[in-house]
Amino acid sequence: MGAGGRMSVPPEGKKSKPDAFQRVPHSKPPFTLGEIKKAIPPHCFQRSIPRSFSYVVYDFAIASLFYYVATNYFQLLPPSLSYLAWPLYWICQGCVLTGVWVIAHECGHHAFSDHQWLDDTVGLILHSFLLVPYFSWKYSHRRHHSNTGSLERDEVFVPKVKSSIRWFAKYMNNPPGRVLMLIVQFTLGWPLYLLFNVSGRHYDRFACHYDPNSPIYSDRERLQILISDAGVLAVTYGLYCLAVAKGLAWVICVYGVPLLVVNAFLVLITYLQHTHPALPHYDSSEWDWLRGALATVDRDYGILNNVFHNITDTHVAHHLFSTMPHYHAMEATKAIKPILGNYYQFDGTPIFKAVWREAKECIYVEPDEGDKNKGVFWYNNKL
Repeated sequence: MGAGGRMSVPPEGKKSKPDAFQRVPHSKPPFTLGEIKKAIPPHCFQRSIPRSFSYVVYDFAIASLFYYVATNYFQLLPPSLSYLAWPLYWICQGCVLTGVWVIAHECGHHAFSDHQWLDDTVGLILHSFLLVPYFSWKYSHRRHHSNTGSLERDEVFVPKVKSSIRWFAKYMNNPPGRVLMLIVQFTLGWPLYLLFNVSGRHYDRFACHYDPNSPIYSDRERLQILISDAGVLAVTYGLYCLAVAKGLAWVICVYGVPLLVVNAFLVLITYLQHTHPALPHYDSSEWDWLRGALATVDRDYGILNNVFHNITDTHVAHHLFSTMPHYHAMEATKAIKPILGNYYQFDGTPIFKAVWREAKECIYVEPDEGDKNKGVFWYNNKL
């Protein structure tokens, strides 16, 4: 089996690649979305305001505890221990704030409550706190869910076809090059996507999440883009005031570095959900919504699955039913797996190993040679 899992049965005498490389089916599934939904207990679709807010309160309580300990006790530590305590704080606080990010993401999907105004209010506050333009991302992310797996219309982590690979790609296809690429992706990837639509869908003109006239948005959405910008500017001004009062180093240590951790996890999670040797992509001749929604993968982040409110290991169910609250997604995933069968993809490969493998194996997509399904594209790495 070559890169991307080109054969479901290996030639005799050769070992097959790990099960993670076994391609998911790309033909039209023998079940409908309605049949999948029937397998899920009805209560899984019910949204509870008290329960949803309980996760907000819990996350901010933990984040406040970390903040209190860091700002009140780290200064009492010997320098040698302080150098260890701050990185531990950054990682732990970044993980908790990633959970806050996920709750805001749920608001954007109208999965927080039965009231759209409440979802948008909570989402705007939480995402602005993390310097995310709420409505801007809400609308582009909704289009991602509407066009997942489409090479022409998907909004994020759209893979390149071989003909569009840049000349320098072959010089980056080595361990040092992959390390550099991953560092840039996890540190600058999120702001570059918001500012310049890097790794996003191709538009005929400049696309930016902060620009209300961006081609990403329709005319009726442009006012809300300005509201998103105002939310980010308000938090930015608050951070400026804190920097004046407390010092820039204080703001960077307490807020800035944990935010970088949040951004890195956001890119990591999204990258691994949609980049996998076993997943197909489709052009307009083959794509349909259900097959596109199934072209994603659940991953195992260990204890972080709970910290991230299971966005990591219930992503397939989330793409099928995005208005379902996260606290029902695990039960729903268990219910739909027998229906989906081989169309359900789970990869328990340790995350660091999976990142390195995907960076190595998933460089571009192309159809199989001689395959009549020319509209079905698979990852490859042969430059």
